[in-house]
Amino acid sequence: MPGTILNITASVGDRVKRGQVLLILEAMKMENEIVAPSDGTVASINVAGGASVNAGDLLVTLD
Repeated sequence: MPGTILNITASVGDRVKRGQVLLILEAMKMENEIVAPSDGTVASINVAGGASVNAGDLLVTLD
């Protein structure tokens, strides 16, 4: 969903577990936690804090 990135809680190289919060997205005046869909390592973060994003944008890549 379109919104604004409020906070990025992960960094490139971090090992994450399924369900771990990667970033916070504000959309429609609600804060939404974007979580890791599976265990892995953060390969890239494709957004910055304060950035506006649209539905379908690639936010984070996991290996």
